Amino acid sequence: MTADAATGASGAGFGAFVAAASAAGRLVVQPRMGFGDPELMRTGLARTRAATAHTAGTLTVDSYTRVGALAAARAAVADGARLNGYPIAAHSPDTTRAVLAGLRGPDFPVQVRHGSARPEAIIRALTDVGLDATEGGPVSYCLPYGRTPLGESVAAWVRACELLAERSAATPHLESFGGCLLGQLCPPGLLVAMSVLECLFFVQHGLRSVSLSYAQQTDATQDEEALRALHRLAAEFLPAGVEHHVVLYTYMGVYPRTESGALRLLEASARLAVRSGAGRLIVKTAAEAHRIPTVDENVRALETAAAAAALAGAPTPDTAPEDSEIYQEARTLVETVLGLHPDLARALPAAFARGLLDVPFCLHPDNAGRSLGYIDPAGRLRWARTGAMPLRPDTGADTSPFTSAGLLKALRYVADRYDGDGDGDRDRREDTGDRRDGPGDRRDGPDGRRDGPGRPTATAVTV
Repeated sequence: MTADAATGASGAGFGAFVAAASAAGRLVVQPRMGFGDPELMRTGLARTRAATAHTAGTLTVDSYTRVGALAAARAAVADGARLNGYPIAAHSPDTTRAVLAGLRGPDFPVQVRHGSARPEAIIRALTDVGLDATEGGPVSYCLPYGRTPLGESVAAWVRACELLAERSAATPHLESFGGCLLGQLCPPGLLVAMSVLECLFFVQHGLRSVSLSYAQQTDATQDEEALRALHRLAAEFLPAGVEHHVVLYTYMGVYPRTESGALRLLEASARLAVRSGAGRLIVKTAAEAHRIPTVDENVRALETAAAAAALAGAPTPDTAPEDSEIYQEARTLVETVLGLHPDLARALPAAFARGLLDVPFCLHPDNAGRSLGYIDPAGRLRWARTGAMPLRPDTGADTSPFTSAGLLKALRYVADRYDGDGDGDRDRREDTGDRRDGPGDRRDGPDGRRDGPGRPTATAVTV
């Protein structure tokens, strides 16, 4: 059994499905798929289930539903308008049951993904049709997505957790989106801490099956260190008997524009998931940089990731130092927040109000905005400034202002690397830890140009 296997014993539900797959040495792969038309949504689920992969299904909701504009969602359904997701709270329960009929079951669980800071209506709609798995969080679905006050989001998520626990017949499952804050350019310690904190929040409000997320970032070795830290902190902080696993997201930032680059990045994320003992991978398609993917493109991504995972072999032993930098940073942040108040519904808003949690890049009014991240010469995300957070910035960081071109260069760092004219061998060497260029020896900076003998310029990240 991998390190990702559930620690609880629910015997049914989304978490148990992933735990069983992990015990069998199989990575669960899952799309980010959602269509407004029920027939197309059913086709997408059927094709996902039939894919040559160990899959879970997804209903991703539309933008109207996400922001609570249910009247607009219902009007769009009545008018036959095209939506960018499935309006689960606008379609009747009978319609959604028909979408799921004969597809969803113990061997093919379906998760609702939404992005809402106020998800109560979505929780009611999904539990009305017998679904019991969803995702998000009071911070991760508030700060990046709008201007909903953090306190209101926290209160809404308290109610949402309680609704999911009360209305589900099986063991409900809730996944934190905390490891994906803004998708990119946030040093991993904060991502790991936020995922742990949100899962603790879920447990405080009635959930006994959770998953902790992390999004692939700029450096494979750093990502593996972060995922190892996430496993360890989950085991240390989650109460005994709480079922949990780790879910990795294929890179959430600016995506490669070439098909070959996009597929190489997807394959790298699958290998990373296997090496680090993640139980589940949320995939992205080769069309991500251009448009909403089709069913065929989603299926191809699932099968590509599954094939790469199968070729990756077994998880690798954890050779990272027991107290790695990422582990220490994340643990410090978790303990700092828990020290403010035992009730995370009070501690999380207080931490942001004091700047003890501070997301770089985030313009939400409840975020202090004093932290600054950058990509160092080796490609790792590090802190240039930490504001009031109890973390030390990197002493070698350049914190001087930079132009919009510098920001765009940093945002495109991963896409440019995978879209480059190389054959991808460098990426595979990095994935396996075979670094032929040491941190001080790499000759190419984030823009591919040389900047002196082995001294590429670090790229700062802020807005």
